[in-house]
Amino acid sequence: MKSMRKMVCLVDGEHYLPVTKSAIEMLDSLEHIDVVAMVFIGGTEKLRSGSEKEYEEMMGRPVHFGPHTDEIPYQLIVEMVNQYQADVVMDLSDEPVLDYSKRFKIASEVLKLGIPYEGPDFEFKPLTEYNVLKKPSLKILGTGKRIGKTAVSAYAARLIHENKYNPCVVAMGRGGPEEPEIVRGDQLEITPQFLMEQSDKGVHAASDHWEDALMSRTLTIGCRRCGGGMVGDVFITNMKKGAKLANDVDADFVIMEGSGAAIPPIKTNKHIVLIGANQPIINIKNFFGPYRINLADLVILTMCEEPMSSAEKVEEIEKFVNEINPEAKVIPTVFRPKPLENINGKNVLFATTAPESIKDVLVDHLEDQYKCKVVGTTPHLSNRPLLQKDIEKYMDKSDVMLTELKAAAVDVATKDALKAGMEVVYCDNIPLVIDEKYGKLSEAIIDVVEKSIADFNAK
Repeated sequence: MKSMRKMVCLVDGEHYLPVTKSAIEMLDSLEHIDVVAMVFIGGTEKLRSGSEKEYEEMMGRPVHFGPHTDEIPYQLIVEMVNQYQADVVMDLSDEPVLDYSKRFKIASEVLKLGIPYEGPDFEFKPLTEYNVLKKPSLKILGTGKRIGKTAVSAYAARLIHENKYNPCVVAMGRGGPEEPEIVRGDQLEITPQFLMEQSDKGVHAASDHWEDALMSRTLTIGCRRCGGGMVGDVFITNMKKGAKLANDVDADFVIMEGSGAAIPPIKTNKHIVLIGANQPIINIKNFFGPYRINLADLVILTMCEEPMSSAEKVEEIEKFVNEINPEAKVIPTVFRPKPLENINGKNVLFATTAPESIKDVLVDHLEDQYKCKVVGTTPHLSNRPLLQKDIEKYMDKSDVMLTELKAAAVDVATKDALKAGMEVVYCDNIPLVIDEKYGKLSEAIIDVVEKSIADFNAK
């Protein structure tokens, strides 16, 4: 039997009031719906003058008006949901009062309150959040894919470990294991040969938790997921099992790592949100970009350099974040490759997921900082056929395959390089703050960790 749901309905003055009343009464007649209030959100074409009391008498329930302007009364909607302790918001309005961008903004405001936002042919549900962790925790999520979540997770795990907080990372990926898998990055020697052995067993040895384990040298737990909704929920995942496993392992702090734009369905104390400055600005400022940004206690902007993003765009994103989430610290960064082993004096083939447009910057950094000679590059780690062509092209000139641990890094890059007698060295990506005026990223992350611990201890 369905439980009773208290509903706030959004209506407009573009509808003839008796039509709106008929729709409200139809909803209220449903056994599991109690329409507790209406909010007029705009439009005057068919709206006669009158007081709220007159409209309440006509509609038979409380009616609330925002200011009579073209601006949608977003805050009034939030206030009415709280006042009436509503379980759902139903949108009975239409164009021209609401367009798509305004509806997404309403959705973001309503979902923050933990209730669904529904309409005639849509339903947006709040994120699934299982409250299962028994340790202080933070969540690392992003506004898209290929913006550096795993690199930041590994960086954060190393940093937290160095500060004696004893972390573990729980990561979910589209190639993750059927059952949550513990990888003792703090104990295992994760060599190319070892990863090839895992790959030969059918394991996706470049999955995020393997990268976390190798780069951070901390305990990681690998999970899988399929699908990613617009808000960030997944269709299936075993991350709840992974989180429960984190309760039992030798770790005192838990990092829950997102996948693409998908958000870990586990309740944590605090959140770090990554925004790729290379992403289309419309995806950051509209749809559910603002929803993700509003979750943040710390925002890390990545890819903040030409040609991926202009200084003006970085400034625009920073300003937008400060407007909608002024409590969150914002730090713009770039990534730079860091080989895990010595490549001094060697001829290197560099395999990465970074776009071709940034190749020269990365090559210059490797040659300047690590005294190697980059004889070839490939940006095609996530495209196996093109990756193999690039390897064949540069193989005879190279001593070392330097590769990120992503996508086809093991089953193609490592395998082909070892077969050709090349040395394989894996490569981390280190986030660097673009300007000292933003302060130190390490201090900002540790501040979130300490706030997570304080929040956990206060409950």
